[in-house]
Amino acid sequence: MDDDAEIIAEFLVESHENLDQLDRDLVDLEQHPGSRELLSSIFRTIHTIKGTSGFLAFGRLERLTHVGETLLSKLRDGEYAMSDAIAEALLRMVDAVRALLESIEYRGNDKDPAVDVAPVQAAIEVLLENGGQLPAAAPEPVEPAPEASTPEPEEQAASAQGWDGVERRGVQPADAAEPWDGVERRSVADSSVRVDVELLDNLVQFVGELVLTRNQILQRTRSQDDQELLRASQRLDLVASELQESVMKTRMQPIGQVWSKMPRLVRDLARQLGREVELTMDGHETEMDRSVLEAVKDPLTHMVRNSMDHGIERPEEREAAGKPRSGTLSLRAFHESGQVVVEIADDGKGIDPERIAAVALDRGVVTREQLARMDSKEIVNLIFRPGFSTAEQVTNVSGRGVGMDVVRSNIERIGGSVDLTSEVGEGSTFRIRIPLTLAIIPALVVGEGDERYAIPQANLVELVRIEGDDLDRQVEDLAGSPVLRLRGRLLPLVDLAEALGTERAQQGHLTVVVVQADNVRFGLCVNAVHDTQEIVVKPIGRQLKGMAMYAGATIMGDGRVALILDVPGMAQEQGVGAVDQELLSARGLDEEDRTALLVLEVADGRRAALPLAAVARLEEFPRERVEHAGGAEVVQYRDGLLPLVRLASAIGLIDTSDRNDRVSVVVHELADRSVGIVIDRVLDVVDTTVVRTDVGRRYGVTGSAVVQQHVTDLVDLDAVVARTGAIG
Repeated sequence: MDDDAEIIAEFLVESHENLDQLDRDLVDLEQHPGSRELLSSIFRTIHTIKGTSGFLAFGRLERLTHVGETLLSKLRDGEYAMSDAIAEALLRMVDAVRALLESIEYRGNDKDPAVDVAPVQAAIEVLLENGGQLPAAAPEPVEPAPEASTPEPEEQAASAQGWDGVERRGVQPADAAEPWDGVERRSVADSSVRVDVELLDNLVQFVGELVLTRNQILQRTRSQDDQELLRASQRLDLVASELQESVMKTRMQPIGQVWSKMPRLVRDLARQLGREVELTMDGHETEMDRSVLEAVKDPLTHMVRNSMDHGIERPEEREAAGKPRSGTLSLRAFHESGQVVVEIADDGKGIDPERIAAVALDRGVVTREQLARMDSKEIVNLIFRPGFSTAEQVTNVSGRGVGMDVVRSNIERIGGSVDLTSEVGEGSTFRIRIPLTLAIIPALVVGEGDERYAIPQANLVELVRIEGDDLDRQVEDLAGSPVLRLRGRLLPLVDLAEALGTERAQQGHLTVVVVQADNVRFGLCVNAVHDTQEIVVKPIGRQLKGMAMYAGATIMGDGRVALILDVPGMAQEQGVGAVDQELLSARGLDEEDRTALLVLEVADGRRAALPLAAVARLEEFPRERVEHAGGAEVVQYRDGLLPLVRLASAIGLIDTSDRNDRVSVVVHELADRSVGIVIDRVLDVVDTTVVRTDVGRRYGVTGSAVVQQHVTDLVDLDAVVARTGAIG
């Protein structure tokens, strides 16, 4: 019996994967009806399911796939031509097969009376009897007597709801109401990746415990004189790190596994809602931990449905607005700052803040007084409030007032965030930031009082230490709140001691951790900065779950517990927002008038300046480390090759950097790679008002300005990099 169960489980996993591919192939076949490659792939898939179902004695499944295989063979052999009727019949067959597979998984057979496959089978047989065409007046097919005894009323009610409580319409789950409630459900197809997911979960937990033990041993051995023990601990550190990396890789899955169902979902919804939609997907290969992938599957699906129903207009409405009849829905995924970013964008009607405000008042989501204090972005984000819906009536797609609030809460539960931007008449974009993994993350450990706290590295921007006279010059009071003047910009400050309800000891300096929370950047004042390390994330106790500033806990090397700070939650709890531009202007501090520059020396005394925002790091390399790859200079850098660009030569000056024993490099980062700008030396970092002139303007130089009483070339960094071809 155990052997049979394993065979059936493997059959279910393979069949679900095949059906996902089948959905994509059938939709593609509608667009390319003459593709023999697609027809052959679809035929092989159905043939495989039919053969295995016959071997396992699943009679209804075998008979259904048999007639489908016959129809496909006619198409493959050129006897029939692809038509809407055939495509619809084949897609209905796929839905019926999927429903029968659910019956096999949850009941152990394919005889569930709620899965009525007779109409689907009869529709295919009508096509076979009429040369692949529907007759002019086809009689309604007579349903055969049920193969199983009539179920009890209770069983009928239960089976009518399906396995997950979702009401079905026929055997087409894609058309079902699907009132998603955010509860994670895992089928057999989602529970294994070559090996059982539970085994991988256990491995991750064990590796997490190993990392904790490694941290403790490393901390203990630092104070020992035993060289053998020190070498053994270093070896343990290396092995534990490699093991951790390997185990995490086994759990990494491409987001394309979730996106594989989107073409079919968009197709069915477009027909149901009367829309014409073109779906584009970019970043299929973007990987994340399987647990994170499972957590975002339903939120992503819900947002796609929301864009289809509320965003993209009907074809006639788009024409009246001067748009193409067909709308565009774009899915994009990529890695950024140690996180995965997923964007769902449409070119629909956008979100009207005035309508959102009216609906919110009508439904009691906010009061009129609360609404008066909100800006347009805050009003638009009311769609994430519980109970909010702009639908005028309940449909299979929307109108229940349940969904977007669950989307946000489920994403935030895994340490992610959702941001919405919208422009009336132009469209909307949902931008989701989620962690790569939930188990082990790099973090900065800081101290406050006698306790230590961990800040996820994904939220870190930079560290700043201010002391002496700079304290009075750079730290100011703005409308009752402390701010830091950092490179010409005012940064809101949050005192960690004050947030914790304690008092900070008097110090002659200020240590600021600059962090980013969604679109808000602020400085966190801490007592001490310890080090960065990989921490194992543990859930926090129920006593602290109501506190927004904590995201979890971890165990440090000495066995003590450190709380993990939730940067977005802290920003919200402390009321941190963007610095008021009116206040800045009133004090003569308009940010747009000033520019932070890195001033350089090039070409034997000539001065040039780069925007400081374009500078990732400053490095120095021994001259012997410079090598050649093809016609380009490179250095080995951070497990890769860093192409070099000699700035003087690129902007038409004589390069004199060879006179130095060491090569000074400004590292400039682009989307997915870096380039090194070779200079003579760094002179200064200045924050100044730049008055550009056209004097000295040429390729790679936008002009010149007087900076620190010297004429300085203003470098066009994009042009310099593009001209050299250093990053192909």
